[in-house]
Amino acid sequence: MQVSFVIPLFNGLPLTRAMVASLQASLPAGLTHEIILVDDGSTDGTREWLARLSAPFQVVLNERNLGYAGANNRGAEIARGEILALLNNDLLLPPGWIKPLLAAHRRLGSRAGLVGNVQLSVATGAVDHAGLALNLKGKLEHIRTLPIPLFRLLFPVQSVGAVTGACMLLDRALWQELGGFDEGFINGSEDVDLCLRALNAGRMNVVVLRSVVRHHVSASLGRKVHDEENTYRFTRQWRHELRRLVDRAWCWRYLEANWPEMRDPASHATARQMLAYILHLRSTPPSEALLALDAAIDSEMVRWQEMFGSPPRT
Repeated sequence: MQVSFVIPLFNGLPLTRAMVASLQASLPAGLTHEIILVDDGSTDGTREWLARLSAPFQVVLNERNLGYAGANNRGAEIARGEILALLNNDLLLPPGWIKPLLAAHRRLGSRAGLVGNVQLSVATGAVDHAGLALNLKGKLEHIRTLPIPLFRLLFPVQSVGAVTGACMLLDRALWQELGGFDEGFINGSEDVDLCLRALNAGRMNVVVLRSVVRHHVSASLGRKVHDEENTYRFTRQWRHELRRLVDRAWCWRYLEANWPEMRDPASHATARQMLAYILHLRSTPPSEALLALDAAIDSEMVRWQEMFGSPPRT
């Protein structure tokens, strides 16, 4: 088995050099691999540094800036490994991070979708990512808490709605089946879009709690500039499928946020149904949860339409 590491670059040479050094130092002996570095128009000396590299590196120089999705797609096009590992250039990778990901992917077999891990902020040491889950506004956001140690020991691989593209692993065949990243997104939401397409294809997205890396969070210049536009486009595309991501944690957060109203006798039935779902006494979220999600998304859609106007009809 060969692993193809795909790393898009746009300036940030000191971060890139530190990341690549940590990657090479962390890989287990005997792992067949290639490292594909895709430069997206750097002007800070990155290209001069890339010119000095040799195997196992492959270098792709984009003639113009294609953005995160386009750069990853170009790197994946030339990949030869059965497994793609997509990495940001602002990670620090300790020894032992890759083996749990590969083991989880192997155990999942044909069910494997996108496989992610735990990411700690370099600046604070706090958990920045342990998967993505739906928040009360109907948006996918980072899970920033970990289960208790015993739970992590017993259940080291957790099913999640999505994982971040900063560090994700998947079959190259699945990447090709899904068509790679959607380049209509501009440096944001392309990873969660890919994850939902994997779910629709019957795959399972997971986070591997025994794989931990460090991340200079949002170190890329302009990383957040298009967040609202990306999320607007993503929500228009996926709003009906987001209902299936309403989980027990979502219902618990809803109860916490609305507890004063839930003490009103008129809301007791809703509270009981939410609690029944949280306690695994029912297998599907109550209709009240889905209605609350729809109302939250409707509110966000009104806000986006005021910002960007209504989308063109197709």
